Parts: sequence; C-alpha cells; structure tokens
Amino acid sequence: MTTTSISNSITHLNTLRWRCIGPPRGGRVVAVAGDPFDSQVFYFGAAAGGIWKTEDGGTYWENVSDGFLASAAVGALTVAPSDTNVIYAGMGESTIRIDVSFGDGVYKSTDAGKTWKNIGLRKTRHISEIRVHPNNPDLVYVAAFGDAFGSNKEASLTRGIFRSKDGGKNWEQILFRSKKAGAIDLSIDPKNPRILYASFWEAYRNFWSMNSGGPDSSLYRSKDGGDTWTEITDNPGLPKGTKGKIGISISPAKSGRIWAIIEAEEAGLYRSDNGGESWVQTSGNRDLIHRPWYYCHVFADPQHADTVYITNLQMWKSTDGGTNFSEITTPHGDNHDLWIDPNNPQRMVQGNDGGACVSYNGGDTWSTIYNQITAQFYRMDIDNEFPYRVYATQQDNTSISVPSASSYGAITLQESTFPGTG
Repeated sequence: MTTTSISNSITHLNTLRWRCIGPPRGGRVVAVAGDPFDSQVFYFGAAAGGIWKTEDGGTYWENVSDGFLASAAVGALTVAPSDTNVIYAGMGESTIRIDVSFGDGVYKSTDAGKTWKNIGLRKTRHISEIRVHPNNPDLVYVAAFGDAFGSNKEASLTRGIFRSKDGGKNWEQILFRSKKAGAIDLSIDPKNPRILYASFWEAYRNFWSMNSGGPDSSLYRSKDGGDTWTEITDNPGLPKGTKGKIGISISPAKSGRIWAIIEAEEAGLYRSDNGGESWVQTSGNRDLIHRPWYYCHVFADPQHADTVYITNLQMWKSTDGGTNFSEITTPHGDNHDLWIDPNNPQRMVQGNDGGACVSYNGGDTWSTIYNQITAQFYRMDIDNEFPYRVYATQQDNTSISVPSASSYGAITLQESTFPGTG
C-alpha cells in the first residue's frame, strides 16, 4: 500500500462520526454534590465518564464536561455553599483499585457547570476530597492522595492538604505527612469554618497487590483555617497500633461532635463530643468497615446530631448516636459518596458502582440508575451478525450485549442481553 493510499484511508476515517449505542445504565460514581438552594439540581462525577448534571431530580442527566476535561476520572466534586454557580472538581478517584485512573488536578466552573477550567494541582493524580468555605467560594481546600502506584518523589506537589485563597489561582500545601501517606479525607465545620479535620492513609498499590495501613496513617485537626495542625491520631479512645484508611465527618448539628470510621485491629466507628480530644467506639460491627480500602466513608446528618450514615457494600444509618445501624436499600451495591442537603436531610444524592441516584425521602426510594451512559468497561468484542452486536464486561455489573442498530431508532435497554457477570 502506498503512502498516498494510506493517507486517503485515514482521511476517510476522519469523516466517520461517533454515535452512542449504550447501554443506558451507570458506572462507578465516587463523587456527588447538590445545589442547596435548588431542590432539582444535583451533580455526579463518574469514574470514567466526566461530570454530569440533572435539573429534574435525577430523571435526566446531562454531561456538562465534554470538551473541557483532559481526564475522565472524577474523584471529588463540591458546590460552593455561598455561590452555587461555583463548582470544584478533583480528578483521579481515590478508590485505588488495580484499574484506577489518575487525573490532572482541579477543575472549576463559575457558571453552574456550563464551562470548566483547570486551575492547578496537576500532579496530584488522585484527589480524595474538596471542601469550600461556607461563606467564601474562593477559599477552597483539597485533600490529595497523590500517586497510588509511585514513590511521590515530588511530594510537595502531589500529596497532602492544599489551600487556595483566591479561587484556585494560587495554591499552598498546608499539611503534609510523608511520601508514604496521602490525604484521604477532609471535613470542615460549617458553623465554624476555621475548624478542619484531615486524615492520611499510608497505602501503596501495584498491579498484583494492595498494601493498606502503616505508621503514617493519621488524623489531624486545625483550629485556624489550616494555618497550623495538631496530630490527634493517638488521642484517648482511638484504636492503638497500625491504622489504615480513616473517614471523618464533622457534625453540623452538634458543636464538637466528630465521627471517624477507622480501619485498624479495633476497627469500627468512633465518636468524639469534645472536638477530638477524646473518643469512644460507638460500634465495632465489622459490617461497617467492610473492604475499608475501597470504602470507609462516614457522613453526619446536618440537622440530627445522633443520625449518621456509613457507605460500603451496603448503605447504613444510625439514629441513636452510632450504636445500632439499619441498612438502607440502594439501587446498586458498592456505595461510595453521599451528599445530604443541609437544609433538608431527606433530600440526598448517592454514588455507587451502578451510577448516581437521588432521594427525597431519606433513602426510602431512589431515582433510577438506568438513565446514565457512564458504564465502565474492561473488555469489548463484536460478533458477525447483521446488524452486529457489541459485547462488553462492565465494572461490578453484568456483562452486556447491545445491538449496533435498532429498528426503533434509539437503542433501548430492552434490546440488551446479559450473557454473564462483569
């Protein structure tokens, strides 16, 4: 084949256009957020599909990041409480599976998701959490895990707690543990935003194993907006010995109350009622600490001090201060993130391995996950039929087969077949 004929073939390929053939069911979501002033507006960040928005309570989702993001994996998503046009997205999820995708820093939207711009921290690779000051949309904090597979030689650029006072124009690293441990969770007190809690996780991922836990897994507190920090890892009541992943949440409903879900020999849910000075284990139920390297998240109810949620394979709720838990049924297992409306705790959005779902009744019922084209596939193939069918294995879902064309115009889920596990 001549150079000219190859060039002509490439030119012809350039005239082809992509079209979506489904399937219309969601993939892994580890980042969700909501608009506290518009009951119909929610956002989610997909592990392999960018940022999505609904303006009708989850009936229809629209991708709002195509053409703006250089990476598809979203690890954190936050709407500024004082200006809901301002949204921050951290790229690269911190659920460091062997197939995890890294990101390229922080993106910001100032028009409720219509446009996005990268505002720095490009070398962080995996961002765990973003928090915004409740009254200042330009004061933002980022918890960066760093490189899950590497040595983090440039640790001042890759991991720790970072702060910007000017909406992302300039960043400073305000807390660093070690090259071995990255920031995995971050919580800000909405009643007193000078108070922050941050946790670090010593973990390393390679292509054949996962190492979670070590002496650098730790918990910190700041009382001055992040200028200085105090380590509270070994404060009275917290588990002794080696710790792994730690999830934290400040209770907006009761001053001084902090929740921590901790991977350790004495794993479980811990609570402090005096700002982290001392702790008690409220539950050692192992169901709450299931696969901590993949989950380990705790969420305080914004209005009821004794109500707390934990997400893992299931979603759990306690209304008695963290002692007893009941399961909340969700549309899919492997539950990761949860956003609860600070003005109405019955309104929430939740992210799991099947997508994002919205509830207006505290989790009694949820919106569907079969309206999101964010399925995450590991392998694909086609057959020799006409029209041919496409086969794929979806992350933590079934394998699926969809037709390449349909007599109905749009390809529906009813035309899919499910030949095996994902």
